[in-house]
Amino acid sequence: MTDRREFRDLVSPDVAHEIIHDLPIASPPETVSLTSARGRVLAERIDADIDVPGFDRASMDGYAVRGRDTFGADEAAPVDLDRIGAVHAGATPDITVDSGEAAEISTGAVMPSGADAVVIVERTQEHDDGATVRVHDAVAPGDNVMIAGTDVAAGTRALGPGTRLTPREIGLLSALGVESVPVRGRPTVGIVSTGDELVRPGSTLDTTRGQIYDVNSYTIAAGVEEAGGEAKLYPHTGDDYDEMEQLLIEAADECDLVLSSGSTSASAVDVIYRVIESRGDLRLHGVAVKPGKPMLVGELDGSAYIGLPGYPVSALTIFRLFVAPAIRSVAGQPNPQTATLTGKMAVEERYAEGRLRLMPVGTVSNTVGETLVYPVDKGSGATTSLVEADGVVAVDPDTEYLATGESVTVELFSPDVRPPTLLGVGEDDPVFSRILDTLSNPRYLAIGSREGRRRLRNDVPDIAVVAGPSDRSLDTISLGSWKREWGLLVPTGNPANIDELSDIIEMNQQFVNRRTDSGLRRELDATIDSLADDRNVSREKLTQSIQGYERGAKGVESPARAIIQGNADTGLGLRITATERDLEFISLGTQQVSVEANPNRIEKSGVEELSDHLDSDTVNIDSYHGYEH
Repeated sequence: MTDRREFRDLVSPDVAHEIIHDLPIASPPETVSLTSARGRVLAERIDADIDVPGFDRASMDGYAVRGRDTFGADEAAPVDLDRIGAVHAGATPDITVDSGEAAEISTGAVMPSGADAVVIVERTQEHDDGATVRVHDAVAPGDNVMIAGTDVAAGTRALGPGTRLTPREIGLLSALGVESVPVRGRPTVGIVSTGDELVRPGSTLDTTRGQIYDVNSYTIAAGVEEAGGEAKLYPHTGDDYDEMEQLLIEAADECDLVLSSGSTSASAVDVIYRVIESRGDLRLHGVAVKPGKPMLVGELDGSAYIGLPGYPVSALTIFRLFVAPAIRSVAGQPNPQTATLTGKMAVEERYAEGRLRLMPVGTVSNTVGETLVYPVDKGSGATTSLVEADGVVAVDPDTEYLATGESVTVELFSPDVRPPTLLGVGEDDPVFSRILDTLSNPRYLAIGSREGRRRLRNDVPDIAVVAGPSDRSLDTISLGSWKREWGLLVPTGNPANIDELSDIIEMNQQFVNRRTDSGLRRELDATIDSLADDRNVSREKLTQSIQGYERGAKGVESPARAIIQGNADTGLGLRITATERDLEFISLGTQQVSVEANPNRIEKSGVEELSDHLDSDTVNIDSYHGYEH
C-alpha cells in the first residue's frame, strides 16, 4: 500500500494568515546609499541637520529692497530708488542695500545685506540711465523672500521610521545632504520548484517525456522582489526524498524564508511534507481557498517555510494572498494600491486662471472610510510639498472652483502610495514629534497653532496640536495635554548677562523669533503686550527696539542653531532645546500644549491609536527637560 496524506482539516484563510504571521521571518536593518534607497523603508527617523534653503533667497525676479522704503508706493504714487547693482543666483552678494537703494536680483539668489524684501520685476520700471528704479508696489519685510529654513528647518523631523522612499523622499534627503540611510532589511527568499518534468527557460524541452518550462520559479521570484524581498533561485528537484531534503536544508540555512512550489498535494510521490515533519515543524497542510487548496506552512531548521501548489495560477494566487503580505510586513512595504482613487474635496478650492492645473493633493479618510482630498501647495520652491502630497488632481481650465464635497479623481504618484492613518497639523513640539515615531503611518504638518486651529475648524485633519493663547474656541475632543517651559536661549556663559525679557529690549542684541503662526510666538507676543502695559508704552515701540523681532523662523530649533552658528545673540525657544543644544536658558514661563481631535474622527483607527498611546504609560512627559503633565 502507498503512504498517502489526506487533506482532513482545511483551515480558513484567516487562520492561515495567523499561522504565517507567527513564522520566524526576519531580516536585520541595514544602511544603504541614497542611490540604492529607492523603494526601501526607513528603519529609523531622519532629522534635518541643515536649513533648506540654507540662506535667505529671492523667490521672484525683481529688486531687493528695504521694505520700509516702499511703504505707500502704488501706481499713482510710485517710489524711486537708487539702483546699486545686481545679484545673480549662485553668486555671493558683494553689495549692501542701504535706505533708498535697490539691487536687481534673480530668483534663487542670496539676499544682499540690508535688504529684507523683493519687489517683483513686473511692478518696477528702470529709468533709461540705469541708475534709478521706479517701484509701483509696496512690499513688507519678507515679501517674495524665502527665509533660511522655510522649506525645511534644521532640527525638525524630516522623515519618520516606516517611510517608504520614493523619488519624492529621496529628493528631500538629497536637499538635506544625506548620503546614506538606515533601512529595513529585505528578507532573503529561497525559491525551489519541484517536479521531474521541469526545465529552466533557455534549455531544450523534450515534450515526449512531458517536460515543461519552470514557470513558478520566475513568477514567484518577481512577486518576491515586488513585495520587497530578495529572491534567490535554487535548482529544481524531482520527487526524490534525499535530494529534496538536501536542497531544502541548504535553502533554509541561507535564507529567511523558503518557498517551494509543487509536491504539496496528497499523493504518494509528494514528499515535501515528510521532509518538513522530519526536519522541522509542519503547522498547516491545506487551506480552504480555491484555487490553491494544497499549501504547506511550517519551520525548517529554524527558517520559515511555505509550500505553494504546483500549478502556476494556483501558486501565484496563494503567493499574492498569503505570502506577499508577510514579505511586505517584514520589509515594511505598504499594501499595493491602484494608480488612481476617487475622493471628495475636503475644502473648497477656487481656481480661475484658464489653464490646466495639476493640483498636488493629500488624502485622508474619515471615520466611515470615505477618502477626503485636500490641496497641498507650498510653492514651487518647497521640497516638502512633494512628500506631503499623495498625487495630483487635474483641474480643467474651465473650472472656476472645486466645491467642498465634490467628487474628484486623484492620480497617485505611484500605485503603492498609502494615505496616512492619521493626519495631524499644528504646533512644532519636540515631544509630540517623538510620539509620532511610534505610530503606524502618520502624516504631520507643522504649520503652527493658529493655522492648525483653522484647518481643524474646516474639518480637514484628524487632530491638531495647539499651544499658546487664542481668541477663538475649538469644538474638539482633547486627547491629552502637557506643559512645556519656554523662554530665551542664550550662548553658554550668557555673555550678555541676560536675566529677563526686558534685557533684550534695553541691550543691542540680535534676536531670533518664531513665526507668527507659532504658539510660542503668540505666547511671547502676549508677554510683550503685558510688558508694554506695565511701562505705559506701545507694543510697537517695544518690538521695534528688539532687532529681528518681526522676522520669525519656522523650526522650533532654528533660534538655537542661529545662536550656535554665531548669527544671533538670543532667541525664543524651549528648555528642552537649550538642554539638548548646550545653551543657557532664561525661563519666561510654561505653556500648555494640547492634542485636540476632530469630533467627527474620534472613532477613526489612527485617532484611537494615538489616543491609546497618549493614555499609556509609555509616554513619560516628565522625563523630558522642561516638560510636565
